[in-house]
Amino acid sequence: MRKTFSKYAVPLATASVLALALSACGGSSGGGSNNAATQNTDGRGPITYVQGKDNSNVVRPLVDKWNAAHPNEQVTFKEQSDQADQQHDDLVQHFQAQDANYDVVDVDVVWTAEFAAKGWLQPLTGSMAFDTSQMLPATVKTATYNNTLYAAPQTSDGGLLYYRKDLVPNPPKTWDEMMSMCSIAKQHNMGCYAGQFAQYEGLTVNAAEAINSAGGQIVDSSGKADVNTPQAKTGLNNLVQAYKDGNIPQQAITYQEEQGRQAFEAGQLLFLRNWPYVYNLAKTDGTSVVKDTFGIAPLPGMTDGKPGASSLGGHNVAMSVYSKHKATALDFMKFMTSAETEQFYATQGSLAPVLSSLYTNPTLTAKLPYLPTLLTSIQNAVPRPVTPYYPAVTKAIQDNAYAALKGDKSVDQALSDMQSALQAAGAK
Repeated sequence: MRKTFSKYAVPLATASVLALALSACGGSSGGGSNNAATQNTDGRGPITYVQGKDNSNVVRPLVDKWNAAHPNEQVTFKEQSDQADQQHDDLVQHFQAQDANYDVVDVDVVWTAEFAAKGWLQPLTGSMAFDTSQMLPATVKTATYNNTLYAAPQTSDGGLLYYRKDLVPNPPKTWDEMMSMCSIAKQHNMGCYAGQFAQYEGLTVNAAEAINSAGGQIVDSSGKADVNTPQAKTGLNNLVQAYKDGNIPQQAITYQEEQGRQAFEAGQLLFLRNWPYVYNLAKTDGTSVVKDTFGIAPLPGMTDGKPGASSLGGHNVAMSVYSKHKATALDFMKFMTSAETEQFYATQGSLAPVLSSLYTNPTLTAKLPYLPTLLTSIQNAVPRPVTPYYPAVTKAIQDNAYAALKGDKSVDQALSDMQSALQAAGAK
């Protein structure tokens, strides 16, 4: 998800990305070709860059800057929708068609393994090598599959709690504390808490955060499904009970990132879980009524001493093996991840850069006071499972979490069914 959206030295717990122990993980199944990866590595000329909706007007100025300096290697920006699932399916369709016009693509961190396993992404090795030495280790791992770099970390991401500081001077540190503050929302005729609860990737993120924050997990360290536990039940039940009680408004079950952002900016929510990109828009949108009245805090945990566990988010920039102009594509990828560009991501779009040095940059932290909070979020983040079969994994999570929220399944049944579906997807 470009929101779906790195810090100083990230702890090893954050940096260790869980990999599902699946069979047939390697190779170039699904239409990829090892021969394609060796072709056109010296090719130069016009290319197309594909990314989701440019809500914060970050991409267009960068493309204009590149084009002004490279008259013979112009970049055309193809803007996708703002829905992660549609972005994914669009990329799959064009990769399967071996479309040479999708030269450089923006991929959610959870798609890298899937696309690499199918042979669609250019390995960044040999003449295509990419320097990641200044990037946060956690972000590099999201771009790596089978010990090979297949993408370049572009932005990282961690979930944040946006709250009305005019109504709640001190943000809640625990889930129970936040729920106790919902009486304030009722007094002001507003919804209490929302995240991303529509049946899509955002629900996987939010359900995983609830489960991980309660001490549960989706898969264990060996990649086996381990979601049918008392801890996971506590986490998922927190969301289910809040929706049942009305602390999560009824309409929030339809919210993706943008619907939640718009509701918060309109003064309709006391608390909102969302990504860093919201900060800039909530401060600058002409329609925002909370420009001077919102604060940012880590996601609430289960105890005062530990914040909630965000899902590790972010995006990588990758090259299609079918591109005819790979030398140009590589140079553009370097441009899109340069220190200057990374700083622009942060200042223009509230996007989390992947270069660790930027988090100690006094000028940047003065402009973006939320950076220390974002650092806390990413330091406590838990990656979603990395697997070439991620579509089946996320479907298992979001389908059953959604059924539990709606009351179509009990929490116990939802977790039992989630466990079985994860095992069917390969987490055995």
